[in-house]
Amino acid sequence: MNNTPTLSHKDAVVVLDAIKGELERRKKGAAVAVVDDHGELLAFVRTDGCRLPSLNIAMNKADTAAREQDESGVVGGRSRTEDFPMTNYGELRYVSWGGGFPLIASGRVVGAVGVSGLPEAEDMELAKIGIEAFETNLSPSYS
Repeated sequence: MNNTPTLSHKDAVVVLDAIKGELERRKKGAAVAVVDDHGELLAFVRTDGCRLPSLNIAMNKADTAAREQDESGVVGGRSRTEDFPMTNYGELRYVSWGGGFPLIASGRVVGAVGVSGLPEAEDMELAKIGIEAFETNLSPSYS
């Protein structure tokens, strides 16, 4: 029998709250999605001032990062340099923009976070704040 760590809702909220707190501190609007290792939504927030298209984009960035087990921007970069269009992945939700990052525990991708609504570099910066919070507060089940 395989015993593998899974991302809990509590852990997803730690990621979400860290990013939401930083968005509120900066007085900026964005969407933040945290998904499990299959790309299924566990936690989500849309802060004040976030534009509507950013909701799906944040979820899609997280989905891409979880399912491909790599940063959404890296997946997109490979798509461009290898001349392998994103549509060839067979998943219409995949995106090529930065802002989606895998969450790793015990050397395994257990989920991902996606941020959308600000310039790509800022989305990525905010997602990394969530990753830091996750790593700092890892549940005992990941040891």
